[in-house]
Amino acid sequence: MTNTAIMLILLAAIFAVHIIGIILLLVATIDNAWWMTDTISTDVWGRWVQINGVWNFTDLPTGSHYPEDYLQAVQASSILACIFSILGIFVFVAQLFTLEKGKRFTISGIFQFLACLCIMIAASIYTDRFHLDEDNGWYGHCFILAWISFALTFISSITYFVLRKKTA
Repeated sequence: MTNTAIMLILLAAIFAVHIIGIILLLVATIDNAWWMTDTISTDVWGRWVQINGVWNFTDLPTGSHYPEDYLQAVQASSILACIFSILGIFVFVAQLFTLEKGKRFTISGIFQFLACLCIMIAASIYTDRFHLDEDNGWYGHCFILAWISFALTFISSITYFVLRKKTA
């Protein structure tokens, strides 16, 4: 294989990891499964409660179990992570065609790193401030996807920075 073919495969793999990270961030932010019980499914936007076999949407509880300022921080950080990661993929594609070697991928790496920090902040706050005294529940798939997307965006950002050095 030539160096060009290897670089194209590497770029395709980085693009795929970035797209997977965006999808996971969007699912973690939008879907309703950050905290689960047998009859309750909670996300950062609302709560679904099962009554007589029917799922009903309700507002999140208020008070010390759901401090509003922390909840807004989780919501904002999750949305910012999605925005930064989506901007990063557009910048990645634009940088391939506009910037010279050695300057490519820096801005994409910065956007991915910002997305990484934002989703880490959101998941960390949620872990530290919510559902601490609830014994009969578990973290749902969206919470897990948030942490997986943290890892993917971190790996992606580091890869962009390393790839920038390799193409210089």
